[in-house]
Amino acid sequence: MHNLGTIDLALDEMLVNLAAIVLRLSTPELTRTPEARRALAQSVHQYAVCAKRSSDPRVHELKAQLEETLKPSLRVVAIDGVKVA
Repeated sequence: MHNLGTIDLALDEMLVNLAAIVLRLSTPELTRTPEARRALAQSVHQYAVCAKRSSDPRVHELKAQLEETLKPSLRVVAIDGVKVA
């Protein structure tokens, strides 16, 4: 049973490291193309599937951060120099 706990901790650490990598790759400069956005969405989805069974709060916080990267960024729109949105 001790081995299962050790494996669980190792998997959680791997998930934390993986999330850090995906977060670094999720910057707007790297995800400009539709293909890059799809790849990011697939990575976030696969991470969420793996994170689902984790009991580590760091993994769930990182999952939430990754899911935020998929939301479109809002921009300010102006007509004749007046902000409208």
